[in-house]
Amino acid sequence: MPATAVDAPLVTLLAVLAGVVGLAVGSFLNVVVWRVPRGLSVVRPSSACPVCAAPVAPRDNVPVLSWLLLRAQCRSCASPISIRYPMVEVGTSVLFAAAAVWAARSGQLPLLPALLYLVAAGMALALIDLDVRRLPDAIVLPSYAAAAILLGLAALIQHDGAALLRAVGGGALLWLLYFALAVARPGGMGFGDVKLAGVLGAYLGYAGWAALVVGGFAAFLLGGLAGAALLAVRRTDRTGTLPFGPFMLGAAVLGLVAGHDIGSWYLEVSGLVPA
Repeated sequence: MPATAVDAPLVTLLAVLAGVVGLAVGSFLNVVVWRVPRGLSVVRPSSACPVCAAPVAPRDNVPVLSWLLLRAQCRSCASPISIRYPMVEVGTSVLFAAAAVWAARSGQLPLLPALLYLVAAGMALALIDLDVRRLPDAIVLPSYAAAAILLGLAALIQHDGAALLRAVGGGALLWLLYFALAVARPGGMGFGDVKLAGVLGAYLGYAGWAALVVGGFAAFLLGGLAGAALLAVRRTDRTGTLPFGPFMLGAAVLGLVAGHDIGSWYLEVSGLVPA
């Protein structure tokens, strides 16, 4: 089915609604990022101060606003509340709004639920990987089922069975590539990265083969550039390792948003196709 863009007023409305939902999701992600690596339930008990264990009242659990009104301190013990909490909430809100705008303008609204899930899961995984150098199965493995359902629904609505087949192929190809790298160089890449590769490959494959190639290659490029920058400023040495999940996720976003354009540009400058 041909993609149909949405009128500007509806795009704005979608962006605002998605941004508001993103604030609430970001608040929940703060709980996920803290509890999942510790093997705790994200549902119970309710949120509490990690210092004095006082429960967080509903009035103190409003995204961003509560942090500002409390002046970044616990109401009970005055312990500082990290600025990371509102930053995660705002960041998730901005990414939700951006996903809604991109889906609406590109005529891919049926894909929006899948994109929002990827943003939420990706935000949690990136932060956890930065914190503890791990990509928990509790988030990665359910993402396979979520991708299958949400991408499948998008393909059904768009009558695009080819996109769904590409998603299956893209997930398998990227998983196999990362698995081969993990086996070839033990310790150089974790199997959490391998599992995440299958999920990201499905999304990239759905978007197209150019998105898959760009998104797959860009992860190594971004990771290499970050490693070189840290070496230059002496923040690491040649034996140091970086959490690779954030680079995989960032590259996937690049592939989804600009993979086709980047692929077309490369083919033109390389002379493989006429300009």
